Amino acid sequence: MLFNYVVGGSLSKGRYSKKRPSRKLMLIFGIISNLALLGYFKYADFLIENLNYISSVQVDALNLALPLAISFFTFQQIAYLVDSYKLETKEYDFLTYAVFVSFFPQLIAGPIVHHKEMMPQFDNSRSKIINYQNILMGLFIFSIGLFKKVIIADSLAASVSAGFDVATTLNFFEAWAVSLSYTFQLYFDFSGYVDMAIGLGLLFNIKLPVNFNSPYKARNIQDFWRRWHMTLSRFLRDYVYIPMGGSRGGAFRLYSNLLATFVVGGIWHGAGWTFIFWGFLHGMALVIQRIWGALKIRMWTWVSWFITFNFVNVAWVFFRAKEWSDAMKVLSGMFDLREVVFPARYNFMEILPDKYLGAMTDFSPNLKADETLILLVFCSAVIAFFFKNSMEVIKYPVLLNSSGISFIKLASYSVMLLAGLAAISLQSYTEFIYFNF
Repeated sequence: MLFNYVVGGSLSKGRYSKKRPSRKLMLIFGIISNLALLGYFKYADFLIENLNYISSVQVDALNLALPLAISFFTFQQIAYLVDSYKLETKEYDFLTYAVFVSFFPQLIAGPIVHHKEMMPQFDNSRSKIINYQNILMGLFIFSIGLFKKVIIADSLAASVSAGFDVATTLNFFEAWAVSLSYTFQLYFDFSGYVDMAIGLGLLFNIKLPVNFNSPYKARNIQDFWRRWHMTLSRFLRDYVYIPMGGSRGGAFRLYSNLLATFVVGGIWHGAGWTFIFWGFLHGMALVIQRIWGALKIRMWTWVSWFITFNFVNVAWVFFRAKEWSDAMKVLSGMFDLREVVFPARYNFMEILPDKYLGAMTDFSPNLKADETLILLVFCSAVIAFFFKNSMEVIKYPVLLNSSGISFIKLASYSVMLLAGLAAISLQSYTEFIYFNF
């Protein structure tokens, strides 16, 4: 923090020579210093593993402990340095800057905040008074997030772990159940964290940026990235895609920049080839969408949504898989119709051929799950596809008041109900998924 504060202050004040080369060198030095630390802690063992694989040299892994939230605060401070170089930052004292970097509600898993939307709030005297409306609203949003995490996401976690990490084979229905379970687990886990972060921020009169806007309602992949992890998409656009040239320079340059940007996004999420391939898939999807748009071929809205959601669902398989074999296990089950197997008891009308019947009595022997898993996935889908998200809910106090119940009372009762249900379900320690990034 001290390093970036000094470098950023130097860039914004023009303390060094105003000639562009020297200021640019200072900026490059600052960015490389940040990326070097991130690379050392997060990617050193990944590079060693690949070096050992392709050569006869055998280097021992460093087994480094990943510093808390290094991915998130590194991106925040790089953005600060770039904006300081552009003379878009104001002078703040070091304590305000330190709070901006280490503000605990969003430190672990975002959102990735921008200095101009946060530091003025920390420096504002009105942020230092007790605001009961913000406290109530914060508790309300926090409770929604806690409910998402504990009741929905954690309920799906066991089947996801069993499918990816334990089971050796998956039949058709099990594979789809596993992939959809992770798709909704990730959504409710991460959006739950963001809601909790926004709620905690409001307790301190700090308004964090919205990071989710019902991404599974997206009608194309570009729309998805405008709704999913919105602050990361903003960072990649402003500090990776545009500096590389963006859409300037023709179609080939545009497609190359899109691919490179999303590969960077994949690498940022984790040190592994599955993350890189996940980023590559999304980059290719955006390239295909651009080509499709250039051809001006229209598609029914529901078809576009269906294709987008299923692409995202398939791509998440690589995001979750620890090894290539884990991804292939799930994907082969999803698309191999020879693995369509029903429990024998489902043939109560004797219309299914014997080849589609299994001897198992459980719905899912490899996951050790019953039909409750189907209900969980279905309810998760209904909430994600058809319900208003938490940020939309809090925008309708007038509508809520029309029923004769004050918004304050309704929010209070909702807080008690959601928090109570979540607290009852807290049986064991579970991490947020993005804690690992």
